[in-house]
Amino acid sequence: MTAPAAAAQATAIPQGTGYFAADSTLPFLAPDFTKISEDDYVPAFRQGMAIHKAEVAQIIANPEAPTFENTIVALETSGRMLGRVSRVFYALTGSNTTDRLDAIDTEISPQLSAHSDSITLNPELFARVKAVYDSRESLNLSVEETRLLEETYREMVHAGALLTQAEREQVKAINSELSTLTTEFSQNLRTATNSQPLIVDTAEQLAGLSEADIKAAADLATEKGFPGKYAIALQNTTQQPLLPTLENRATREALFKLSYNRADGTNPEYDTRMLLARIAALRAQKAALFGERDWASYAMYDRMAKTPETALNFMQQMVPALAATQRREAELLTQAIAADGGNYQVQPWDWYRYANQIKAERYDLDEDAVMEYFQLEKVLEDGVFFMANKLYGLDFERRTDIPTYHPDVWTYTVFDADGSELGLFYFDPFQRPSKRGGAWMSNFVEQSDLWGTQPVIYNVLNIPKAAPGEVQLVSFDNVNTIFHEFGHALHGFFADQKFESLSGTATARDFVEYPSQVHEMWATWPEVLQNYAKHYQTGETIPMELVEKIEAASKFNQGYDFGEVVAAALLDMKWAALTPQEAAAIDTPAQVDAFERKSLEELGLEIDLVPPRYRSTYFNHIFSDPAGYSAGYYSYLWTEMLDRDSRKWFRENGGLTRANGDHYRQTVLSRGGTMDYFEMFENFAGRQPDVQPMLEARGLAGQSDMVDTEASDGELPPRSVE
Repeated sequence: MTAPAAAAQATAIPQGTGYFAADSTLPFLAPDFTKISEDDYVPAFRQGMAIHKAEVAQIIANPEAPTFENTIVALETSGRMLGRVSRVFYALTGSNTTDRLDAIDTEISPQLSAHSDSITLNPELFARVKAVYDSRESLNLSVEETRLLEETYREMVHAGALLTQAEREQVKAINSELSTLTTEFSQNLRTATNSQPLIVDTAEQLAGLSEADIKAAADLATEKGFPGKYAIALQNTTQQPLLPTLENRATREALFKLSYNRADGTNPEYDTRMLLARIAALRAQKAALFGERDWASYAMYDRMAKTPETALNFMQQMVPALAATQRREAELLTQAIAADGGNYQVQPWDWYRYANQIKAERYDLDEDAVMEYFQLEKVLEDGVFFMANKLYGLDFERRTDIPTYHPDVWTYTVFDADGSELGLFYFDPFQRPSKRGGAWMSNFVEQSDLWGTQPVIYNVLNIPKAAPGEVQLVSFDNVNTIFHEFGHALHGFFADQKFESLSGTATARDFVEYPSQVHEMWATWPEVLQNYAKHYQTGETIPMELVEKIEAASKFNQGYDFGEVVAAALLDMKWAALTPQEAAAIDTPAQVDAFERKSLEELGLEIDLVPPRYRSTYFNHIFSDPAGYSAGYYSYLWTEMLDRDSRKWFRENGGLTRANGDHYRQTVLSRGGTMDYFEMFENFAGRQPDVQPMLEARGLAGQSDMVDTEASDGELPPRSVE
C-alpha cells in the first residue's frame, strides 16, 4: 500500500449506524424517544467515539499548513454523533434513569474520559492549534472567532497539552479514575437518598401534615414494603420541606438526622466518605501536575472571580455579620419555643418550624395560604411565559406531538417577537425516584449559526406531585425555582453564536447563574403576579398586601437561609484547597469526618445550629460527574451580587418593559461565552457590579465595604446548569 493510500485509510471517517447516526427528523432536531431504546446507547457511544477519533486524525493528517478553518473550525465541528447520544443519555440519567442506564453510565464514563484525553492531550493536534494561536495577530478573525481560537488553545493547555509525555499519562490515569469515582458517588448518593425514607408507625406521628401528605406517606410506605406504616422520602438538601409542618418533635428530629446522616456511614450500607476522599486526593494530585498549589487554583482558571482568594475574600467578609444574625435569630427562636411551652434550645430540626411561626406572627404570613394562589400550570403559562412576553415579546404554543422521555413532561414551541420559531422547550416538573435531586436546565440541541440549529432546551424540577384529582399547587419557593430555571432557558434560547461551544450558557461557572437569578425578580412583580397568582378555588388575584408580606418576610431568617449556602460554599473551597499531601492524609472515614468538622468550625458560623446546605457526603454539586460546581459553589453567591445589582438597574429604568428586556437580551443573554464578563455586565448596567444591593436584600446592609469587586481581572460535556 502506498503512503498516501495508507494515510487516507488511517483518516477515513467511519459511518455510524442506528438512531444517533443522523440528526433527528422531528422539528428542531428534537430527540424522538419513540425510536430510542436502552440498547442503542453503548453502540452509539462507541461509534461516536470512533468517528470523532477519525475526524481528529484527519485534522492532524491534513498536509496543508494549519489554519483557523482546517484546524479550529474542523475541531469545533467534529464529534457530532457523540454529542447527540451524550446529550440524550445524560438527560435521562439525571431525570429518568433506570438500573440499565446506571450500568451503562458506569461502563461508559471512563471510556469517555479516555476519549476526551486522547484528543485534548494529543501533541500533534496541539501543535496545529498552537500554530494557529501563535499567528492570531495576523489573522483577520471576528470577535467570536478570536474567542473560539483563544478558548480552544486555553482549554488544551488546561487539559495538559504543555505537560511532558509522562505527566500527560498521569493526567489521563487520574481523569479515568475520577470519571469512575464521581459516577459512583452520584449513583451511590441517589441510592442512599431514595432507599432511606423515614418510616413511622402511626399517623399521629405526622400530626400537622395535610390529609393529602399523610395519604402520600401511607402510599409510599406500602410501595417501600411497609404496609400500614407511613414514609417520608428524603429531598436532596440537608433541611427537608416537611420539617416546619411536623408538630411531633421526635419525628422532626428523626427526619432531620436521617437527612443529615444519609451517606456518612451511620447506616453502614450507605457511605460515600472514602469515595469523596479519593476524589479530593486525585484532584489535588492533578493540580500539582500543572504546578498549582491546589484544585481550586487549577479549576478557577476560567472563572469571573479568577482566583480562590477573590472568592474566599468575597464570602469570608460576610461571616461576622452573618454569624451575629444567626445567634440573634437563634435566641428569638428559643424564646418562641418557650412561649409554645417547650423547654429546650432550638435545634436545626426546630429552626424552620419556629421561624415560620415568627414569620406568621410578625408578618401575618401563612405559607399554606400562600400556596393556594400558585397553581403549577398558571405559574408557568400565565406567570413565566407572560413575563417572557412582556420583556422579550416571546409567545408559546403547547405541543402534544413531540415525544417525551416521561409522560409528565410538557413541551412548547417558543416564538420570537417577530413571530419566527425560536426553539423548543421541555418542562419536567415533578419529583420521582428515577430523578436526581434539585433543579436544572440543559439542551438536547444547542444553538449554532454554523449548523443552522435552534435550541431545544429542558427545565427539570423536583416538585412533589399532587394526588390524582387534586389541584397541583406549589410553594412560593418552587415558584421562584420555576422562574429561575426559565432564566437559564432564556439564556439558551437567546443564544446568537456561530459556534456551539460558545453558545448560550457556555459561560463561566460563576457567571452562568446570574441570568437565571435575575429572572426571579419578576415572580413578585405586580403586573406579572396579577396575571398568574389566582386562588385555586375563588379565582381571586393574590392581594398585594400578601405579596408585600412575602417580600418583607424574605429578609427574615437569613441566618439560616443565607448561612447554609455560605457554609456549603466555604466547605467546598476547603476540600478544593487541599494540597496533595493534605488530601492524601485523609484516608479513613473518621478522617473525612474530622476534616469536615474542623473546616466548618473554622468558618466562624454557628454550624451546629445552621449546618451547610449539603454536607460533604451528599454534596453532589462538587463530587459528581461532571463536577461543574467543584471549587465553584460560591458561584451562587457571586452571581447573586450581579443579580441584585441588576434588579436595582431594572427598577430604576422602568421595570418590566420591552426596552429593558431587549437591552438585557442584547448585552447579556445573547452574548454566550464570547466576551469578558465584567465587560458584559458594564455594557448592561453602565458600571461595574456593586455588592450593596445584595446585602440589603439579605438584611445585611451596612457592609458595603466588605467586597472590592474590581479586585479581580475581569464546558461541561454535556452542559447543564442549576
